[in-house]
Amino acid sequence: MKRTFHPCRKAAALALSFVMLFSLATVSAAAGVDYTVVNPYKAVNWAKWGQYKANLHTHSTVSDGGEDFADMVERHYELGYDILGMTDHATVDRSWTNLNTNPAITFVMNIDTFGAKSRPLSEERFAEISNGAGRGGRGMLRVPYGIEHNAAALNNTHVNSFFADCGDGYLGGTSYYDQTLKMVQVAGGLSIINHPGEYTGAKKDSPEDAYNTDNLYYNYIVRKYIGIFKNYPSCLGFEIINKNDSRTVNDRKLWDLVLAGVVPSGRNVFAFGNSDAHSLDAIDTNWNIMCMPSNTVENLRACMESGAFFAASHNIKNTKEISRIETETGLVLGASWDADRNIAPPKVTSVKVDERADTITLTAVNQKTIHWIADGEVVAVGPTIDLDNCSGKIGSYVRAEIWGKGGILYSQPFILEYTGAPADTDTFFFDFGSILNAIERVFYMIVDHSRILSALQDLALGD
Repeated sequence: MKRTFHPCRKAAALALSFVMLFSLATVSAAAGVDYTVVNPYKAVNWAKWGQYKANLHTHSTVSDGGEDFADMVERHYELGYDILGMTDHATVDRSWTNLNTNPAITFVMNIDTFGAKSRPLSEERFAEISNGAGRGGRGMLRVPYGIEHNAAALNNTHVNSFFADCGDGYLGGTSYYDQTLKMVQVAGGLSIINHPGEYTGAKKDSPEDAYNTDNLYYNYIVRKYIGIFKNYPSCLGFEIINKNDSRTVNDRKLWDLVLAGVVPSGRNVFAFGNSDAHSLDAIDTNWNIMCMPSNTVENLRACMESGAFFAASHNIKNTKEISRIETETGLVLGASWDADRNIAPPKVTSVKVDERADTITLTAVNQKTIHWIADGEVVAVGPTIDLDNCSGKIGSYVRAEIWGKGGILYSQPFILEYTGAPADTDTFFFDFGSILNAIERVFYMIVDHSRILSALQDLALGD
């Protein structure tokens, strides 16, 4: 018997076919987002490696600090620090027992203490601190050749560097990073940009207005930092939080904007938290947790270069960040938050990336909430982020903030590689600081070519 389709049945079959095709297309599209996650913590053995507390920005009476060099070292040791970078202005830290000093720099930057020689550690005490005397053998590591550059730039373009003996005696006086960053890179060192919010002016703005790229000035600032990190791979990142956060209050926002512009080029930008202490009571506002097999100079450098560490802080002054923590936890923190230092801060115990499931899971103790951030917005809350569930909200990276009553940890960004990821863009940028730098270089050329001025310079630096 001949079979025929009833018109209504034929229409239903056609509609069903369209539904099936649409469903298959939807499944195909969802399955098509295949994420490769570049995990900065991939090499970390969470069961066997140590987590070492580090401060990489510290001052003494060698430059503009108010405390003796030895006292600053001793206080960090008392507070349980495992790693310390002494970074006096324009003065390379070559030793804790035979201090390098530049008399003119001490005078210019700390006139109140001029004439008082900063006290070094004795050889015996340095050995005790290095070997962990009184701490069960847990020694404190000296970061070699710490220095803060560009001191005469009046809180502008300050850069810390390590692992390379360069920049000693040079104050710097322009709003130009490139000369210092290039010097450090050529010398084989690593650098960090310090407290950018101090000199961008963003510390005075609301979280909504700060670094708003519709503003020509902030657009210029963000593009400037994007260019810096693209040009200088030895410049690892910048301080996203410094001291009590008053001047870095909006610099996590800057970090996200810079990440969005830099990560598509193939490199990461790491976050640092440093106390920048000039007095004993300013120590331990911020720090870094370095994940390493053992506490050595070689491992520290590798850790800094790979990003296997967390920035950490006892403070938040950004009202937007505080508000979202309050919303998640139900706690009332106020307009400015300071951690209870009697409570242990969060500690990450594992980071797991499952690329088959497109998830990243971060487990921690002493935490109340974990926020996953992409392009400056919270895209997931809790230990695990499902990238597929966030596919419309994420660009080239995600990062985690782990908050507890005893402090906050900032993970380094996880780079996301996938079809359709944001592409790198190259646009022309002119740094107006280069004009001031050219004038400064002419001045130093005149000094170098003048016997009298060169002799005065050598005398001032103690040469």
